[in-house]
Amino acid sequence: MQMSVPPSDHERALAFDIQSIDQDFLDDPFPTYKLLREHDPVHLNPDGTYFLTRYEDVVKAFRDPAMSSDKRVDFKPKFGDGPLYLHHTTSLVFNDDPYHARVRKLMSEAFTPRKMDELDPVIEGIVERLLDRLKELKEFDVVHDFGLALPTEIIADMLGVPEQYRSKMHHYSTLILGALDPIVSPEKLKAGHEAVNEFGELLEELIAKRRKTPHGAEMGEVLVSLIFGEADGRKLSPVELVQNCIFLLNAGHETTASLVSNGIGTLLEFPDQLQRLRENPDLIKTAVEEFLRFQSPLQIGNRKATEDVVFGPEDNRKTIPAGSFIHTCVGAANRDPEIFEDSETVNIGRKPNPQIAFGMGRH
Repeated sequence: MQMSVPPSDHERALAFDIQSIDQDFLDDPFPTYKLLREHDPVHLNPDGTYFLTRYEDVVKAFRDPAMSSDKRVDFKPKFGDGPLYLHHTTSLVFNDDPYHARVRKLMSEAFTPRKMDELDPVIEGIVERLLDRLKELKEFDVVHDFGLALPTEIIADMLGVPEQYRSKMHHYSTLILGALDPIVSPEKLKAGHEAVNEFGELLEELIAKRRKTPHGAEMGEVLVSLIFGEADGRKLSPVELVQNCIFLLNAGHETTASLVSNGIGTLLEFPDQLQRLRENPDLIKTAVEEFLRFQSPLQIGNRKATEDVVFGPEDNRKTIPAGSFIHTCVGAANRDPEIFEDSETVNIGRKPNPQIAFGMGRH
């Protein structure tokens, strides 16, 4: 009787396929990240894309001028000419300069230090109302009742979304971002297209109203600045305005909800760190940085190489050819033991902590 020999760690790393991830990976991807980082850090997937897991490689992919974020070609087969294509190729994140620089400059007019100062009391009020509501409950879901509710209310205030529409915002964001998953069913694509249209129509109504009454904005609302803001004599076009307001929901909603929920979960998982924070609340800033490192809201980003680029450790260099699509695994990079001491352990006072949860470079 022959006994099958289990594959070695190296063989398991080589066999990884980003298009065939299972529920075990979704529940806990970090063992797989570790396997790849140690045995195949510049991993070639069966579909011809690459998967980077070392901190230095991911940072290089974010910073190298040969890397592109433009998805006009890549998204066409998946989205066709539908609303999802319009949204994802118009929003700030999936574009290169000069478009990216122009739109980013225009949008930054809505996020000046003065505007952010105006938001402080608004956010404090939202947090207090949510906590007062939770205090009345015998039990609650941290993610749904606080983690998701907090950014939804903040972004709704920033965009001037009326109360009756706010319950739909998480739904819109989930459907629009879910369409970016590696494998998406026709039903989910259809729902994503509909979400872009529905939220876009609501935003068009809000924008038209605010154009007529620019002085009627509530404290913390940034819509007026996005509508009327100028840079180098140019404003956001109507399409750019609507699609980048949707982008604000997506970018701020999911990342904030993940940070808040994962931060609470991390403290519950590491009660010694929870006690440490209770005894020394001044650690909150470094604690947040550690939450971002340990459970990064964005686990995997992407870039496209416009020319040949070399990645990998000195003893195992690999050239990724021009035209290749690259998965930048932020979640793996933020636990790279070459950069972070005791990388699998939470330390809310960690210094230095060069985490890259939100990427770096031009984007």
